[in-house]
Amino acid sequence: MDKSGLSERDICTKFITPALRKAGWDEMVQIREEYSFTNGRIIVRGKLVSRGKAKRADYVLYYKPNIPLALIEAKDNSHSVGDGIQQGLDYAATLDIPFVFSSNGDGFLFHDRTGRSNPIETNLSLDAFPSPADLWARYRAWKGLDTTAEQVVLQDYYDGSGKAPRYYQVNAVNAAIEAIATGRDRVLLVMATGTGKTYTAFQIIWRLWKAGRKKRILFLADRNVLIDQTMVNDFRPFGAAMAKLSTHSKTIERQDGSKEELTLALDKKRRIDTAFEIYLGLYQAITGPEERQKLYREFSPGFFDLIVIDECHRGSAAEDSAWREILTHFSGATQIGLTATPKETEYVSNTDYFGEPVFTYSLKQGISDGFLAPYKVIKVHIDRDVEGYRPELGQLDRDGNEVEDRIYNASDFDRNIVLDDRTVLTAKKVTEFLKESGDRFQKTIVFCVDEEHAARVRQALVNENADLVAANPRYVMRITGSDKEGQDQLGNFIDPESRYPVLVTTSRLLSTGVDAQTCRLIVLDRTVGSMTEFKQIVGRGTRVHEDTRKYYFTLIDFRGATNHFADPDFDGEPVQIYAPGEDDPITPPDDADDGLCENDQKPLGPDGEEETILVNPTAPTAPAGTTRKIYVDGIGARIVAERVEYLDENGKLVTESLRDFTRTALKKRYASLDDFLRRWTSTERKQAIIEELEEEGLALDALVDELGKNLDPFDLICHVAFDRKPLTRRERADNVRKRDVFGKYGGQARAVLDALLAKYADEGMLNLDDTNILRIPPLSELGTPLELIKAFGDRPAFERAVHELQSSLYQEVV
Repeated sequence: MDKSGLSERDICTKFITPALRKAGWDEMVQIREEYSFTNGRIIVRGKLVSRGKAKRADYVLYYKPNIPLALIEAKDNSHSVGDGIQQGLDYAATLDIPFVFSSNGDGFLFHDRTGRSNPIETNLSLDAFPSPADLWARYRAWKGLDTTAEQVVLQDYYDGSGKAPRYYQVNAVNAAIEAIATGRDRVLLVMATGTGKTYTAFQIIWRLWKAGRKKRILFLADRNVLIDQTMVNDFRPFGAAMAKLSTHSKTIERQDGSKEELTLALDKKRRIDTAFEIYLGLYQAITGPEERQKLYREFSPGFFDLIVIDECHRGSAAEDSAWREILTHFSGATQIGLTATPKETEYVSNTDYFGEPVFTYSLKQGISDGFLAPYKVIKVHIDRDVEGYRPELGQLDRDGNEVEDRIYNASDFDRNIVLDDRTVLTAKKVTEFLKESGDRFQKTIVFCVDEEHAARVRQALVNENADLVAANPRYVMRITGSDKEGQDQLGNFIDPESRYPVLVTTSRLLSTGVDAQTCRLIVLDRTVGSMTEFKQIVGRGTRVHEDTRKYYFTLIDFRGATNHFADPDFDGEPVQIYAPGEDDPITPPDDADDGLCENDQKPLGPDGEEETILVNPTAPTAPAGTTRKIYVDGIGARIVAERVEYLDENGKLVTESLRDFTRTALKKRYASLDDFLRRWTSTERKQAIIEELEEEGLALDALVDELGKNLDPFDLICHVAFDRKPLTRRERADNVRKRDVFGKYGGQARAVLDALLAKYADEGMLNLDDTNILRIPPLSELGTPLELIKAFGDRPAFERAVHELQSSLYQEVV
C-alpha cells in the first residue's frame, strides 16, 4: 500500500491501531482515540463569546480506566516518524503521562519522561510496541510501588454516576492515592474554586475505602450547606455506610430535583452511633470552647484512619486554631487537605502542616482549558475615593454633630463615615450596567464593608430598580449572618432554576463556600486586604453554566480591590514565607481571613446552629472617635474615570478597545494590506478565512456591531487593520449591477444571480455557491434548485457563475 496518499486518520486505522492490538492493548478498555481533554478556552470579545480549540490527543493508553500510561501523537506519512513527539510531550506534561510515542505509520519514536531509560528516546518498529504489562512494570519501578501499594493504586474508580472525571481530576486523584499508598500521611491538594474538589475527594475516599486501606473516614467542612449537598450528591454512592454528625434531621433536594433525608450519627442526647464508616461533620458541631462541646473526644484517637479537610485554608491548619485540636486528636490518621487558596503567612501555613501540594490546578489553568469562566473587570473610580473628603469648617453630620476636621479616604467610607450620595451613585452604576447588558436578571453579589453598609446598598438598589422590585420584592435582598429572611433565600439564590433573588448584598457571608453557578456579576464595594479572600471572592463567578449560557462573568470594582490581579501571588504556586530572623519585625502580615466569625459570619453551636453573640472578647476595640459611623448628607459624588479590562490570550488583564485588539491581532496575521489582498483573492471560499479567524478568537460580528455599519468582512479587515475606506455591502452590490456582470446569462439565470446579490447585500452571505441557498426565499420562488441550476447548464457552470459574481464584488482589488 502506498502510504504517502493516506490521511492521518488512515494511518491510525491501518497501521497504528493494529500495532497496538498486536502488542496486547484492549481496544475497548485500554485505548482511547482522539481524546479531547480540554474544553477549549472561552474567548470573550465585546458581547461575542466563543471557544478556542480543545486540546486533543490522538491516542491515550490506559493500564486500567483512569490510569493513563502512554500517549501517541500520529502524523500522516508525509512526516517523519518523530515529527509529533514535541506536541506529544506537551500534551503528556498536561495529562501527567510518563510514556510518549510519535508515529507516521512506519514505526514509533518512544520518549521516556521518567528519565529511567537509556537513551531517553528510542526508535521502534511497528511490531515492537511495548505491551501493557511492560509499560506498567516501568511505571511501578518509577513510582516505587510494592505489591501492597500496587493493590491500592489499581483500585477501580467509582463509575456509576455516569460522570467521567476530567483529566486534572484524574491527575489529582491518582497523585493523592499514590502518595498515600507509598506511606505519606499528610496530603495537600490545591484546586481552583469550581473545579470539583468535592467530587475529587469522593473518588479518593472511594478507592481507599474499597481497597480496604482506609475503613473509617471523617470528612470535615465549615458550612452546613457543604456537608448537606455533599451527602446527597457527590457522596451519595456511600449510601447506608455514611452519616452526618448532627442531631438535627433534614431533607435536602438533590441536583436532579429529588429529595432525600440525611442519615444522622447522633441521637438527641448526642450519643454517637459508631456503626457507620463514612462520617461527615462541621468543625463547629464537634468542638467548641467548652469541654461538653468537644464531641470529637468521644471517638478514640485511632477511630478514624482517614480525615479529609475541605477548605483547609480557613483555620484548621493554624497551630492555635480551635479546630486544629481535632486534627491533633486524630494525628495517627492520614489527613488530606483540600483548598483553592493555600494560605501562607508566618503564623498560618498549609504547606508547613501538610507538606508541598501533591497536585495543583490553578484558576489560570482552568480558564485556559475552558473549564472555568473568564472575566471582565470594570474599574470605576469615584471622586471622593480618589481625592478624599475633607469637611468644610463647621460641617454637621445627620445628627447635628460637627464632623471632625481631617481627610477621609476610601478606607474610611462606609466604615467610619457615610456619604450617602456615594452609596446612591454605586447603585446607579450597577443598575446602569445591568440595563445596558440587556439582562437585568443576571445573578449578582455586591460585597459591602459590613452588614449596615449592605443594608444601605440594598435600599439604594431597590430604589434604582423600583419596577422589578414592585413585581417581586425578592429581586434585591441582603443576605448576611444576622438577617434570617435573607439567609432563608440563600438556597434560592444559588439554585439555577430559581429566578429570585437576583441582586444580593453581603459583606463576607458569600465570599466562600457558596456554589453560585449562575453568578454573572460580582461588585466589590469594599477593600479586600487578604489575597486568600480575594481569590475566594473571584471564585464565586468562575463556574461555567452552559444550561443558562453563562460563559463569563464581570467584576465591577469601586475600591481598587482588583489590584490583586497584578500581584504575582494571585495565581502562582503557594509560597512558604520565611520565618523572621532576630532583627526582623515580628508583626504578622495583615490578613482578614484568619477565622470564620468575622463581620456577618456568626459562630455556630454544637449542631451548626447560630449562637447570639453577647460578648466577644476577641473582637478588636474601636479606637476613640470611631465608636459610631458619621453620616454626612448632601456632599455629592461623581465618576471620574472608568475603564474595562479583559484577559488576553496569555491570561493577562489588558485595557484595550475591541477595535484596537482586533487591529493588533490582524496585523500579526497579515503583515501588510497586499499580504491580506493576496490571501483574499487566492481563496476561492471566502468563508474559510473568516472561520480561521474565529478559531483564533477573532470573530468579527461583535466589531461590526460596534462600528454600526453593514460591512463585508473584507472591508472590515481592510478598514480596521489598514485604515482603508470601507464600502458597505449594498454599495458593493450596486457596483456589480452597474458593471452589468449578468448580461451574458439568460433571464432565469440573471434572476438567480440578482437574488444572490440581494442576499449578500442584506445578510452578508459569503458561501453563495452553496446550493442549499436555492431552497430559501426569494430564490425558492424562482423555481426548484434543479431548475435553477439547469438555467446555467449544469452545477459546475452554476458554481463558476457564482465565483465570477464573488470576484466582481472585489474587482477593484484584483
